[in-house]
Amino acid sequence: SEVKKYVPHRKPGEKLQVIAVVNFKGGSGKTTTAAHLAQHLALTGHRVLAVDLDPQASLSALYGFQPELDKNPSLYDAIRYDDQRKSIRDVIVPTNFPSLDVIPANLELQEYEYDTPLAMQNSAEGKRFFTRFGNALKEVDSSYDVVVVDCPPQLGYLTLTALIAATSVLITVHPQMLDLMSMSQFLLMLGNIAKTIKDAGAEVRMDWLRYLITRFEPTDVPQVEMLGLMQSMLAAEMLKAQMVKSTAISDAGLTKQTLYEVERANFTRETYDRAIECMDAVNFEVQGLIHQAWGRL
Repeated sequence: SEVKKYVPHRKPGEKLQVIAVVNFKGGSGKTTTAAHLAQHLALTGHRVLAVDLDPQASLSALYGFQPELDKNPSLYDAIRYDDQRKSIRDVIVPTNFPSLDVIPANLELQEYEYDTPLAMQNSAEGKRFFTRFGNALKEVDSSYDVVVVDCPPQLGYLTLTALIAATSVLITVHPQMLDLMSMSQFLLMLGNIAKTIKDAGAEVRMDWLRYLITRFEPTDVPQVEMLGLMQSMLAAEMLKAQMVKSTAISDAGLTKQTLYEVERANFTRETYDRAIECMDAVNFEVQGLIHQAWGRL
């Protein structure tokens, strides 16, 4: 993939950008989007931290970790409520990409969903569970420019913790009616819960929120019609670029790689070029939103 421009580290006064990649429904391309976005930002000169918040650990696997064998740490170690809590620096590990680190996931992350209700009953710290991720990130604020968070496909305490820490939200949507209905329910629930948390003292400040169409098939007439419907309702909040469905992405995933890692020669030239062109278009558009939040555009 051609890198069009190198971007220096964020300047004094430019805040750490935390992007939560979310969807309530599995299979929307959320993990694929987060993995490629983090790598693309690293390739264009940003210091990036990818955070896998899904106990299924798909992002971690794509980055070469084997949670069931490696016994790697997870964010749970940095946000748990007992005296075994660690510094977030102790759970960050490097990847094979320069300037890209990751906090991998494991099944232990699910413990946060069980611990939080008990902590809310027993301590003031538990009542402000939504601040734990944001507070942990303050320890590494000067080390990174962007944090990309792959949230679990459910609206639990992990997702809420990530959304409150986020400065922006990227919602992946597969252009089919059931997926759109699921997204609508997700947003309704999120709005109600966010209001409750805001009343409890949370600061909810988003620089931007965008919808990304994923697994798009331009020859599929119902999908094209659904895209048109969404554009008519959500034009200002939708990314102009869409991520097309491509065998290049799924084939790369078979070897736990991304489009930025596989050899172009392994694919039909047109298939690879089309996929990487769409992927770059999406990621450069998100990069533009990050720079706009910094006041560079």
